[in-house]
Amino acid sequence: MLENYSNLVFLGLAFSKPYLVTFLEQSSEPWSVKKKAVAASHPGSKPHKCKECGKAFDRNSVLIQHQRIHTGERPYACEECGKSFNYSSSLKQHQRIHTGEKPYKCEVCGKAFSCSSYLGKHQRIHTGEKRYRCEECGKPFTNCSGLVVHRRVHTGEKPYKCEECGKAFSVRTTLSKHQIIHTGEKPYKCEECGKTFNVHSTLSKHQRIHTGEKPYKCEECGMAFNVRCILSKHQRIHTGEKPYKCKDCDKAFNCSSSLHQHQQIHRGEKLYKCDDCDQAFSCSSYLYKHRRIHSGMKPYKCKECGKAFYCSVNLIYHQRIHTGEKPYKCDECGKAFSICSTFMKHQRIHSGEKPYKCKECDKAFNNCYNLIQHQRIHTGEKPYKCKDCGKAFNYTSSLAQHERIHTGEKPYKCEECGKAFNSSSNLKHHWRLHTGEKPYKCEQCGKAFKNCSGFTRHYRTHISENSD
Repeated sequence: MLENYSNLVFLGLAFSKPYLVTFLEQSSEPWSVKKKAVAASHPGSKPHKCKECGKAFDRNSVLIQHQRIHTGERPYACEECGKSFNYSSSLKQHQRIHTGEKPYKCEVCGKAFSCSSYLGKHQRIHTGEKRYRCEECGKPFTNCSGLVVHRRVHTGEKPYKCEECGKAFSVRTTLSKHQIIHTGEKPYKCEECGKTFNVHSTLSKHQRIHTGEKPYKCEECGMAFNVRCILSKHQRIHTGEKPYKCKDCDKAFNCSSSLHQHQQIHRGEKLYKCDDCDQAFSCSSYLYKHRRIHSGMKPYKCKECGKAFYCSVNLIYHQRIHTGEKPYKCDECGKAFSICSTFMKHQRIHSGEKPYKCKECDKAFNNCYNLIQHQRIHTGEKPYKCKDCGKAFNYTSSLAQHERIHTGEKPYKCEECGKAFNSSSNLKHHWRLHTGEKPYKCEQCGKAFKNCSGFTRHYRTHISENSD
């Protein structure tokens, strides 16, 4: 060992003897340690380059970790559930799901987190700090990772590829969620209702349905949300921002899901098929919601009136009947709406835009849903069946309205006289008795009617007169 030490001194790699002995006893190479120390003395230097993608790193250990993205290697496995990870820190963080450990606590609101980075991101909700800004569009972000992911909207980069089907994603977590489609694994269970999820974050979001928690508040109008991404989408109503642009027709959208859904119009792609009725969908979440029609499962219940719904967004919209909330206002005519999609459809009345065209008869529509419903005229499809009498319908809304005949439910009440109705359209027609409104006018004789059926009956008198 003394001879080795003399050789190192001769080479100019001088260490204190106790320091050197420790490294030699651990079978470490002291000259490698010295090299690391030299590299550290030159900050900004990135000598370790990835052969696969060209990305450079300041340390070889970081390069090795990075290369696992390309190789798919995950050497750190969880003993509890078998899930594997490419970093030991990721495994340690994952294990807290099983232990329930949340050592990082917010001093402002007391909320606890399993990971320090989650706490850091959360604290920016309280401070409102957005230190990272996109050079392309100027959008600010509370954390660097959010900016990195956002930049891919502009570049179109999708570095995370599924080995099973070849589909590529811009975010690693989205790839992880997608891969579970192939395995069918749903390890995260809600203790309240027993529903299982393939991602822990989805479980956390779901649990807010039971607790009613809405931690994400809009500073512009005070509206609160249970999911951060829904707040982000909502804020674009105020800013008018539409960062997601279609490459085929240049149409822009305020959220990526709307762009993705729109792009399927150009591709005609419907990958997800229902085993019960062969109906196909452009994304897995639509299929998942659709299956509840067959199973009859309605997990989302209104605390006000007890009415249950297939999906959470329908519950949110329904609750606005009780609150009277209409957060979406048209700048053109001042009309307000409780649902964003209805607001967007309404705006097309002013613009005259009808982007959804039927291939069968060339009829155009101002929204995708109306096109889908219209196409059932050509196909004769009636996928929505009443469990009580077997009658089938081509619209879910028609089925829901029909079911009220059996239940006797009349949720739409007239504020003027208290009379209740089983559909909003019937309430609307009734309301005209109080207002005296007659929107259906005959061009032949000028006579006006409060409903379409009355106008149609009247119009036939002119047709019979002309035929005589």
